Amino acid sequence: MAKYCGGCFEKQRKIDELLEENLRLKAQLRYRKAREAEGFFGSSTPSSKKPVKADSDEEQKRRKGGARPGHAGYGRTSCTEERAAEVITIEPIPRCPHCFGPVKVFETVERTVIESEPLRPKTRLYRLPHQRCTECKRIFRAKAPSVLPKSLYGNQLVATASVMHYVHGIPIGRICEQLEIGTGSLLGIFHRLATLFKQVPQKLIEEYRASWVKHADETGWRRDGKNGYAWLFATVNISIFQFQETRSAKVAKAVFGDDPLPGFLLVDRYAGYNKAPCAIQYCYAHLLRAVKDLEKEFSDSSEIKAFVGVIAPLLALAMNLRSQPISDDEFYAQARQVKSEIVAAVTRPAQHLGIRRIQDIFQENERRMYHWASDRSVPADNNLAERDLRPTVVARKVSFGSQSDAGAHTRGVLMTVLCTLKKRGVDVTAHLKGVLDRLAEDIHQDPFPLLFTMGENAVKGSSRAQTASPGIYSSGSHIPTLYAINTAHVKQVAAHPP
Repeated sequence: MAKYCGGCFEKQRKIDELLEENLRLKAQLRYRKAREAEGFFGSSTPSSKKPVKADSDEEQKRRKGGARPGHAGYGRTSCTEERAAEVITIEPIPRCPHCFGPVKVFETVERTVIESEPLRPKTRLYRLPHQRCTECKRIFRAKAPSVLPKSLYGNQLVATASVMHYVHGIPIGRICEQLEIGTGSLLGIFHRLATLFKQVPQKLIEEYRASWVKHADETGWRRDGKNGYAWLFATVNISIFQFQETRSAKVAKAVFGDDPLPGFLLVDRYAGYNKAPCAIQYCYAHLLRAVKDLEKEFSDSSEIKAFVGVIAPLLALAMNLRSQPISDDEFYAQARQVKSEIVAAVTRPAQHLGIRRIQDIFQENERRMYHWASDRSVPADNNLAERDLRPTVVARKVSFGSQSDAGAHTRGVLMTVLCTLKKRGVDVTAHLKGVLDRLAEDIHQDPFPLLFTMGENAVKGSSRAQTASPGIYSSGSHIPTLYAINTAHVKQVAAHPP
């Protein structure tokens, strides 16, 4: 029977404890150093909040700004009389200011000047005649043009203020200063406008459900000092905003409904969308960020470096592939090849638990990972929703949220209407003013067909047939070029789209 030295056994146990503690402390030190360099949210920290700014590389430092030597430039183009909004002729001086002799015009030159008028309201006094027919005794009362019933403010002012705040993100205080209007009056304008358009978001939700490619995302938004969330449901020509007090899946369920929906939904891995009645595609940009964070956290692990060196370029290529100027046959051939390489990378045996965590995401959610490879209209990222939410995030930093539930509801309705109009390529201010003029004639008519004259084509614009061409849903990847890989071998695969 073998005998063991009790002292040696105790020493080995102590050594093992110290080694384990050393590894744990090293991991905590790496974590703190990363937070000191990148901020509290790691790679998700906004650049303005990063404690330490990354220095530019040497090549960027050597580059000088300004025009290149020898570049002649284009210069300013003169405006013609037909294009000018106003032609002003300067009267010649009658005599020389020095010798008081007569002067004669020997040449007239033209100079183009672009000028603006200060944004100031004009107070108008309308004298409205009330008339009575001498035969039938009917009374006719004239209405003030371009103003809603019982409104003190004209439709141009209402449209301008709404677009300034909900589209351009200008704070209410600045708008009140420019338009010389009180805060309470301005908020009253917004609340009344939201009441007029309160049925519009539901009709846009119906169009959203019928769209082939749908996006969804959410971010924080306080309501009356309490935590809440701003939800976004978007397509290329629809933006639906809802400001709710909860992040529960019931918000998404109310938008998607219970009936099966066509197409695909692009989301991050938040479980609140998992019961959406359509196919789901997870965002690769979030996964790529997790992969890069893994490399930063375990920078001394050769296994991590090897895994990141394989999976990161493939994720970046998957996001960029659909926007490349290639035919559909070539796209599907390359997509199948990239998908097979991703599957091989996430099923390869790994020892490191960090790698296994990434691999488990792909393996456990395989049915939500590869729709982009079988349908070119489906992007591999959710960047459209991220960009649509960015103005709301900026507004949250400026205003800290809504002061009341009514304010949050008003913001949801007006941002839905105005941001959708902006996506459809119209002059939002002029279009909204025209709609309000029509409503001033009959306040009881449905504003939806007035707002979205192209409403019949909205679903067609986001349908599968129209999004099959490359670049329609292109989201402009932010992935660095260091992840670009040579795909020449992929092009040799036979191109047969599924």
